[in-house]
Amino acid sequence: MPLPKDQAWFPAKTYGWGWGIPSRWQGWVVFLGFIGAIAAGAPLAKQSPLIYVVYCCGLGAVLGAIAYWKGEKPRWSWGNRE
Repeated sequence: MPLPKDQAWFPAKTYGWGWGIPSRWQGWVVFLGFIGAIAAGAPLAKQSPLIYVVYCCGLGAVLGAIAYWKGEKPRWSWGNRE
């Protein structure tokens, strides 16, 4: 269940669907961990590009699940949220 706006780690985007950049330190830790995991898996790209793509898609799915769990409810938005 998504968190209320004042507690959300990832706010809903102003335009489009999904989440924007993190708004709390916990979100930044998750996001930087995601970037670090992608960088740590980079040697896989040399061995097998397909495995690296699957690895990155898995990381993206985990990031999306955390954003859904700890972020605002995702919705289509076209500007002013008030």
